[in-house]
Amino acid sequence: MLNNLTRSKPGLVRPGLIQTGILAATLLAGTLTFSSAQDKSAPVALPEGVTKGASVEGITEYNLKNGLKVLLFPDASKPTVTVNITYLVGSRHEGLGETGMAHLLEHMVFKGSTKHTNIPQELTTHGARPNGTTWLDRTNYFETFAATDENLKWALDLESDRMINSFIKKSDLETEFTVVRNEFEMRENSPQNVLNERVVSSAFLWHNYGKSTIGNRSDLEKVPIENLQAFYKKYYQPDNAVLVVAGKIDEAKTLALVNEYFSPIPKPTRVLQPTYSVEPVQDGERDVVLRRVGDTKVVSALYHIMPSSHPDYPAMDVLTDLLTDEPSGRLYKSLIETKKASQEYGYSFMTKDPGYVYFAAELLKEKSIDEAKATLLGTLDSVSIKAPTKDEVERSKAKLLKDVEISFKDVERLGRTLSEFIATGDWRLGFLYRDGLEKVTPADVQRIAKYYLKPSNRTVGVFIPEQNPDRVEAPEAPNIEALVKNYKGRAAIASGEAFDPSPANIDGRTRRVEQPNTIELALLPKSTRGNEVNARLTLRYGDEKSLMNKSAVSVFTASMLDRGTTTRSRQQIKDELDKLKAQVNVFGGGNQVNVTIKATKENLPAVLRIVGDMLKHPAFDPNEFEKLKQEQLAQIESQRSEPQSLAFTAFQRQMNPYPKSDVRYTSTPDEDVADVKAMKLDDLKQFHKDFYGAQNATLAVVGDFDETPVRKVITDELGTWKAKKPFSRLVTPFNDIKPTPQAIEAPDKANAFMVAGVNLPLRDDDPDYPALVLGNYMLGGGFLNSRLAVRIRQKEGISYGVGSQLQANPLDKTGMFMTYAIYNPENAERLEKAFREEMDKAVKEGFTADEIKAARSGLLQARMVSRAQDPSLVGTLNNYLYLNRTMNWDADFEKKLESLTPEQVNAAMKKHIDPSKISIVKAGDFAKAAKKAAEKQPASSVSGGKN
Repeated sequence: MLNNLTRSKPGLVRPGLIQTGILAATLLAGTLTFSSAQDKSAPVALPEGVTKGASVEGITEYNLKNGLKVLLFPDASKPTVTVNITYLVGSRHEGLGETGMAHLLEHMVFKGSTKHTNIPQELTTHGARPNGTTWLDRTNYFETFAATDENLKWALDLESDRMINSFIKKSDLETEFTVVRNEFEMRENSPQNVLNERVVSSAFLWHNYGKSTIGNRSDLEKVPIENLQAFYKKYYQPDNAVLVVAGKIDEAKTLALVNEYFSPIPKPTRVLQPTYSVEPVQDGERDVVLRRVGDTKVVSALYHIMPSSHPDYPAMDVLTDLLTDEPSGRLYKSLIETKKASQEYGYSFMTKDPGYVYFAAELLKEKSIDEAKATLLGTLDSVSIKAPTKDEVERSKAKLLKDVEISFKDVERLGRTLSEFIATGDWRLGFLYRDGLEKVTPADVQRIAKYYLKPSNRTVGVFIPEQNPDRVEAPEAPNIEALVKNYKGRAAIASGEAFDPSPANIDGRTRRVEQPNTIELALLPKSTRGNEVNARLTLRYGDEKSLMNKSAVSVFTASMLDRGTTTRSRQQIKDELDKLKAQVNVFGGGNQVNVTIKATKENLPAVLRIVGDMLKHPAFDPNEFEKLKQEQLAQIESQRSEPQSLAFTAFQRQMNPYPKSDVRYTSTPDEDVADVKAMKLDDLKQFHKDFYGAQNATLAVVGDFDETPVRKVITDELGTWKAKKPFSRLVTPFNDIKPTPQAIEAPDKANAFMVAGVNLPLRDDDPDYPALVLGNYMLGGGFLNSRLAVRIRQKEGISYGVGSQLQANPLDKTGMFMTYAIYNPENAERLEKAFREEMDKAVKEGFTADEIKAARSGLLQARMVSRAQDPSLVGTLNNYLYLNRTMNWDADFEKKLESLTPEQVNAAMKKHIDPSKISIVKAGDFAKAAKKAAEKQPASSVSGGKN
């Protein structure tokens, strides 16, 4: 799987920020603090053989006699539970010829165990949000599900059984290998990622941190099943694991269940030897040059640094942020503001042994790589001379501490986040990181910059001999036991209420203020963890005629809103939001702009005033405008040859053939470049003047807030703000598209991408819609157990990612059924054959009663889990204001789901989904695949010559 573990700019997928695993997900490594709704005055009864360990800020450690460490965190603020198990084995533990084994094993553990023979089906039936990830120092598996005794017992039974009873069969390895290879090739598509791997491997000559977690292709292809089984039996044991259970649990009852399911597993007799490779001190600058197909240039620099348990690690995080932050960072100012590059970023990972910090810049083809390289390295070299200022350090600390505090409140991410600290030595290191971050001074930052950011400790390019090399020796990890001994932490954050996410309760708790010609409100106050509140605001503007030929300018106008106002600079906006511990994202285009807000009860009014200023008084600064143009051009160029981008663009142009003047028109990369280059700042100013206003706006707020001050701010800021041009929704026509296959060449790309679909004359209140939703869930939804996933990924191992989607417009009778798959170009024919066969089978033979029963249960639970997430709920309430709906629509829809019969589901699928009308668009290096196939043909099968 691909997992981002980063503190770089939101939305940017950076090379090197890749963890491998079973499916895509995102997690933020950071520090957490927690509270419990459970009465801690009454001691938890300990089962026989169980001992109690440390307790810090709501988390309590217990130890089973077989060596399993258990962390319990009860929190009743959401009706969900997350079970996470971390095994202390990752790519660092792999031997010669075993690269990628930890990750491959992670895939195999989903193939079933003695008591749980179809794990994907079980995960879907229980409505779980699951995943597994592998990284340098650890592997983890987790699932979030509705908080019921049945679900908790099932999850604990699942994890205890697959700890020692997973099948790890040769037949499964033969199909899963191609899936892992597909994941390997997907990484190979990115020159930025490949460059990162080359730089890291050049920097680490001996330590396994220099090897990619995904592994070496030949090792993956040749690993004997016996070796994989031995690896599993060695590391997947209770004395090498930490179990975390967090959420709406009774601590004593949960501990008893954990003991019931895990204590029968015997403590192994084998003794695990610690890894002992130490990377030698680097004694000179190193250089890497990569040449392959791509659309942007990249220059990067890597430095060896301390392990993340070292007291200096928080200061390294501050140093990285003050160098790379946008727009205050030194690299941003020296590279982006001077237009020498279009993107810059930097990050370090949490590692048990000494790790690295990585900086990079991306630039357009026509820019000078030498100039960018000189500026990048010069800026990094200068930090030890030009000391960080107090303002720089405090700004970065405020940003990092804000991220820490926000992460404190997400109980569902507890186990996944703690996995990183568990892997580096102890879960309590997370709290020490937070404490250390608060103490960082400018002198600390300059000291570590002077010590670590040296040319002799850097991997960029050529080796430069030096008569007296200035070397850096990274310190060893400190004594973790002594470091965390007697650590008590702080007072726990107050917990939120046990909120019932049923449609009826949400409607009963929500106050709607709907008045014509002004902003409409949906307000749902409730007690939340850490007094958190989420809001979503949408401005709707223009009509089909007034927005003609304004697609690009609508996007650019929205993108400029957070880049400064007439009273606040871009930096001032960012600093104020960091001090208020708030996250604000602005995005839009077409006929609307959206703002998402995450704040606290006491700070929400102030944040709303800043948002009002951003929306009403953008500065449209010329320098920011030019930087935005450069960023957009770089983004366009970076996607120009990517198979997924090529396929989706062609698919959208085929299925939604709007005229070029229409604001919904799908443009080509060449058209995008032309639009950006032709864009004028006056175009944005006029667009804002004509179209922006709040008379057709909606705002939803969910969480801990006082209604009176919030409504006053909204009235003051937006109540009388009117757009000049009227709003009229864009009517979406149904297009009956003739199926037309497309094959697009993407040279030198290891992965291919297929997207296929058919337009449907469908609205979401049509009688057949619930049956189609459930049918699609079984066909391409669920967790690896849909018809398409079982056939194409599980059985044949053709695709890393495959699935389907069903879309239905709530206002117009137009929808779409769409499928997608990532695969090797050599498997194109196999993929399409399997896809066609499964589609025909689903439509002609239908689904069984057992399939429908299991899918319905999983889908209903998944919908409940989604309503329990405030960011998701606030989006729904905001959209329902526009649609004049209440949550009763969801209740009615779910009643229809519950009453569906197999005959209704199968009849709806047969009526609406015609496989012969599906258009298939694919992009990949099919020419190379065809050449390889021809080379494999025996000579006798090839005819030629003259008669």
